[in-house]
Amino acid sequence: MEVRVDLARIIIQDSSDQQIIVLKERDGSRGFPIVIGDVEAAAIDRRLKGLRASRPMTHDLMASIIEHLSGEIEKIVIHDLKDHTFYAKLMIRHHGRLIEVDSRPSDAIALGAATSTPIYVEEDVLREVCG
Repeated sequence: MEVRVDLARIIIQDSSDQQIIVLKERDGSRGFPIVIGDVEAAAIDRRLKGLRASRPMTHDLMASIIEHLSGEIEKIVIHDLKDHTFYAKLMIRHHGRLIEVDSRPSDAIALGAATSTPIYVEEDVLREVCG
């Protein structure tokens, strides 16, 4: 079962090359952090704020490619946790067909942030990280 979560916080620390996003259960109290890189944190932050670079950055390019190929990111699903690493998939709707694309959670969230794409976490992953 998938549980809807929201991006609750982005913690950007200038003194570190590891940043943190916090996901929180939409209709509950569970939440957990995911450590991400500088580039992904900046991309998420920039896309949430609606800021555009003079030239497309990688996540902007990916979003543009999906859109130009008549696709739409339907949802992001964090489906696994192995050795402290989260695994996600982008669910892209293309001509009525749902296509599953393997992704790092940070990249998926950076792609979906500009369009408010819903984020889900598998219940077993949520139980594992939240106890």
